[in-house]
Amino acid sequence: MAAATAAIVGIPTDVLDTDYFTRMTSVRWWEYPVLTLTAVLTGLWATIPRASGTRGQVGVAGAVTTVVFAVACPVCNKIVVGLLGLSGALGIWAPMQPILAALSLAALSAAVVIRWRRRTCSAGTCPPSERTPTVPESPAVASPP
Repeated sequence: MAAATAAIVGIPTDVLDTDYFTRMTSVRWWEYPVLTLTAVLTGLWATIPRASGTRGQVGVAGAVTTVVFAVACPVCNKIVVGLLGLSGALGIWAPMQPILAALSLAALSAAVVIRWRRRTCSAGTCPPSERTPTVPESPAVASPP
């Protein structure tokens, strides 16, 4: 899952240099750690056993999508250029991208922590210190007649 996330985010944004996409601006130094942390956190989230009936896939997908906007070339994004113009993409959007990346990583970190706390523990998946103690059933006490 981590490698797939790195490829899905890194190739279209051209943080991972390929012949498929060309980036108009150079990759900034912080985009590599953001891509790496996104892949690691998504991989961690996917490997934690999920408790039955829990949700969270939409939130994680939203956080990963936000990372795409955070690490993408500011002038390559047609939505941003259409709304703000070329100078707005560089002057307004580009300075906001690190903040967007930090918020997205915080959301992914929270998703990992929440899933970890809600995971299902059994004898084979968790150490004895983390298992929920089971209360033995007590014999039925007869009430006086």
